[in-house]
Amino acid sequence: MAAPVQASKALTGAVLAQEWWAFAIRGLLCILFGVTAVLPVVTMRSLVYVFAAYSVLDGVFAMASASRAARSHRHWELRALEGAAGILAGAFICLFPGIALTALVLLIGAWALVSGFLMYRGAFALRIDLGRYWLVLGGVASMVFGGMLVVSPFVGALVPPLAIGAYALIFGVALLTLGFILRGRTADHLAPPRDEPPAVGRTRRSGRAR
Repeated sequence: MAAPVQASKALTGAVLAQEWWAFAIRGLLCILFGVTAVLPVVTMRSLVYVFAAYSVLDGVFAMASASRAARSHRHWELRALEGAAGILAGAFICLFPGIALTALVLLIGAWALVSGFLMYRGAFALRIDLGRYWLVLGGVASMVFGGMLVVSPFVGALVPPLAIGAYALIFGVALLTLGFILRGRTADHLAPPRDEPPAVGRTRRSGRAR
């Protein structure tokens, strides 16, 4: 039972290694969003629109990664859902700019919860040595951040831009690190090990050759 599971994870890692650039770009976008959030001139309203642009771009790269994974039939569904959620959230904010700030905060919080959960679930299809815990870190950070945003309007407080920036930096660093870990793995290293003939058999064949 363990051997097929390990082989499946190895193949999944091989597919993800080919898409390291998508994780790296998504990480860079999130880091840029985080840096923007901590600027003193940024207001909460303007930050929401910056998030909308980030969410659409992030969703596009997630969908591109899912499309490539679908060709190999390897765990593409969660990434496709994550990408679709990001694009829909960003598009909704752009299409309805006059909506109340509280509603926008709740929408971003819901997006963070959904994308974080999907990322957390998807992490366990990846081997530990291929950066599973970085994907877990990103998923947990996103769920914690989403929970803070969803709860904040009901307790009479808004999450400050500094906290949003801190989340974005943690999330971005996790994805960027994962991308470079995957980049360092080649398809040869990720392929499941083949069964080799026993050492005794090889010794006998070499003895006969002599």
